[in-house]
Amino acid sequence: MKKRTITFLAIIGLLVSCNDFMEPYPNGGYTTDNIWDYQEMAQGLIVECYTYMSTNYNNTEGAYLDGATDNAVITNTSNAIRRMAVGALPTSSDPFLDYWTRDYDGIYLTNLFLKDSKGYNTRYLVDDYKNNLVRTQLQGEAFALRAWFLWDLLQKFGGKGVNGEMLGVPILLEPVDIEDAKQLERNSYDECVKQIIADCDSAYKYLPVAHRDFLVTNETDKAYAGSRYWGRFDGITTRAIKANVYLTWASPRFNPNNDMSRWDLAAKYAKEVMDFKQNVDNVTNGFNKTTGVNWFNPNFPGIVFASRYNNANDAMERMFYPGGFQGNGTMGATHDLVDAFPMSNGYPKEHPEGAALYDPQDPYKNRDPRFYSVIFYNQAQAKRNNTGAAMYTFENWEEGKDAPGPITNSRTNYHIKKFVFMGLNWSDNSLNRQPHSKFFIRWAHMCLAFAEAANQVAGPTDASKYGLSAKEAISYLRARKTYDNNNGFVTDPYLDEVAAAGKEVFNEFVKNERRLETCFEGMRFFDMRRWSTSLEELNKPVHMMKITRESENVFQYTPQVVESRIYKSAYLPIPYQEMLRMGNLIQNEGWDSWK
Repeated sequence: MKKRTITFLAIIGLLVSCNDFMEPYPNGGYTTDNIWDYQEMAQGLIVECYTYMSTNYNNTEGAYLDGATDNAVITNTSNAIRRMAVGALPTSSDPFLDYWTRDYDGIYLTNLFLKDSKGYNTRYLVDDYKNNLVRTQLQGEAFALRAWFLWDLLQKFGGKGVNGEMLGVPILLEPVDIEDAKQLERNSYDECVKQIIADCDSAYKYLPVAHRDFLVTNETDKAYAGSRYWGRFDGITTRAIKANVYLTWASPRFNPNNDMSRWDLAAKYAKEVMDFKQNVDNVTNGFNKTTGVNWFNPNFPGIVFASRYNNANDAMERMFYPGGFQGNGTMGATHDLVDAFPMSNGYPKEHPEGAALYDPQDPYKNRDPRFYSVIFYNQAQAKRNNTGAAMYTFENWEEGKDAPGPITNSRTNYHIKKFVFMGLNWSDNSLNRQPHSKFFIRWAHMCLAFAEAANQVAGPTDASKYGLSAKEAISYLRARKTYDNNNGFVTDPYLDEVAAAGKEVFNEFVKNERRLETCFEGMRFFDMRRWSTSLEELNKPVHMMKITRESENVFQYTPQVVESRIYKSAYLPIPYQEMLRMGNLIQNEGWDSWK
């Protein structure tokens, strides 16, 4: 094991005083040998790990990754994610190398804490009882963080190797520096899954079920327990991780024999999280399943696990608004995503009941109320706080100010509203910027996971096995408030229809609901791959809407291909730099030039 010199910026937030005995050695650092003499540094091993997590959706793990799917098109054609989507990603522009390094750095710190139980046996407080609260929490977090980082690695880099085997990534359970580990081999995909599950179970033994003050029975414990740990791992989050891991492991690409036990476990753990939110977290000012998502509240009750937040931030607004409204127009929604939204009666526009409401000359009229909280379209208005005066009107017709062409305008004639705070106008004398964070796991995600898995096991309407049917789980999402706080579907005859049609029809319906709910969160890229069994399912062209103005307020709308998807592999590559440095790694299939 390499004796690292450790300097943690995160530890500054833990120090409550500057006593001489806390001062660093003259070289300004601590080593892996002496950190155990400083309880703040031992805690810092865990605290630092949280700084490795994304804090917003404006990166290649968030909205940009949707630009490699049928949800979005990235405006800058030289962007690395866009180049990957069109089959032109060079080894010199790997957008995922940083995540490989980051995740293994996090695993190193957790392994350092866990090795020989040094972190658990460190003395943090003089009082035995309170010391036990702290060390138990940290021990549980260490296991949970290791599971989190390994799951992130597996989701990004797991895949079928050129040897034909389904491979994961190297599993490290000792504090080995990845920079020094040149002889490591990839473990199997199944071995990685089992290690993640084992770490989640270990974490659950140490962690409280959730960090809530109302769950802390001893009032004096709130100095070392309860909501002060909000945003850090707790027991229910490890259950959510297990639900997501089993859901992927159960999916066709990773479950060729359709092992139903995997679907069952995905449903079981997703339901456990749902039940906690609905039955335990449903307190005064707590969780309510009818409430829409508030993307600007880092304490939003629908969160299961989220990042630290960026206060007074306008990154998403800059990213999504066009240049005409002082944005960067970094990406735009596809017409394919727009068409995935049903009509205002809940029926798809291809269904006779939906077609009755659809007007091709006014295609954005009578749409699903969720659509208006996600997409800006031609002649849409950005209204202050969604109900006030119009701050901006979109003009996406040819030669309109928001039409494709300028690097600050979307290439699809759609701009994105999700994550955009509608109280911000850069023309105001006093700007109203709101917090932004990343909601890694939400209650809605668990509803979707449960519906997909429960449908595979019990079909759409059978509630006898889990106490809830797949149909009911989806109905929660379609009935709740939108992001703009408008009503969802009060009645939902189409949901009744697809549920009655059976498991296969309902499965396709759930996939579409998942697409709508999670768009621009960076999840569809992995969803499309776990669902698919061939590259043809991934290599479909994506569309824009060509708009011609014939006269005042009269437009001709014509969908047309804007970009093709060209994938030679269903998997991301092991970073080329690591392939050169670590001679025993096997590359994923389809990346012949990255060996």
